[in-house]
Order: sequence, then C-alpha cells, then structure tokens
Amino acid sequence: MSSPVSPTAPVPHVPYTGGEKESLHISLDRHRDVVLWKLEGLNDEQLRRPMTPTGTNLLGLVKHLATVEYGWFCSPFGRETEKFWFDTATEDMTVGPDETTADILAFYARARAAADASIRKTDLETTGTAWNGRIVSMRWVLIHMLEDVLRHAGHMDILRELIDGATGSYPAVP
Repeated sequence: MSSPVSPTAPVPHVPYTGGEKESLHISLDRHRDVVLWKLEGLNDEQLRRPMTPTGTNLLGLVKHLATVEYGWFCSPFGRETEKFWFDTATEDMTVGPDETTADILAFYARARAAADASIRKTDLETTGTAWNGRIVSMRWVLIHMLEDVLRHAGHMDILRELIDGATGSYPAVP
C-alpha cells in the first residue's frame, strides 16, 4: 500500500504558545496521521484481519473514525456529509468484502477534509445538536474527537504489534 505519512515529513507538534483551537486541531491532526501510519506496509489481508473476539481490525477502525468525523464535526453544525453506503449503527467498524482499502482510505480523507473545513469555519463556542440530541460546542467536539482518535490509535498500536511486531507512534526519521 502507498505511504500515507511520509517517513521524512516533520512530525506536527502542538505549538507551545498557540491558541486553543489551533492547538486542539493540530493535536487531532497529529494523531490522525498516526492512524494512517499504523497501516503502512501491511497487505489487505493484514488490514482486515480480525484481531479480537469481536472482529476488530485496522481497516474497520479507520472506517469508524471516518464515520465519526462526519458525525461529530459536520452534522451537528449543519455542514454537509456524504451519503453513507452502510448502516452507521451496525457497520461502521465492519469492512465488507466489496469495500477496498483504497475506498476506506479515500472515505477517511474526505471525512477529514470535511471535518477540517467545519473546524476552520466554526468558533469554539458555537453549538450544534449531536446525533443523540445533546447540544455540543465545537470546543467539546474537538476534545471528544481527540480522545476518540487517541483511544483508537492505541487500539491500532496493539493490533499492529500483534500483526507484525511494529511499534511506535511515527516512523523513524533518518
């Protein structure tokens, strides 16, 4: 598979004196890149391999993260989302046989781009109505999604280590 995170690209760092929104967004983006790096060098079978009794696999986690990027950053704030081809209640972590790795990675890229546009255009104090009926601010969504991406990146750390022994947050820079 092609490399979504360049091994020589500088690792994004949260600015030590940056603003709240900028810092949260950069931190989120940093860990989104970790999610993609965890896929590097693996074949399709490895990406889809169920690694837990519930069937969790690397590609399914990416599909889930794409779904929640749309669900938290776009929908509550009236931003456009794409029409999903699957049932988000039961299939957002399941990769069907007709879904390719390229399809899932493209879905994640589109979701990230849509979420980034929403983050840029929405003030931290702006509120929207989430899928569960709760009123949420963009600040809360940024924090929540940072937590969710970190949580699943941790899952991916373990899955990747079980698949081929690879560990770490970023590729070693020569």
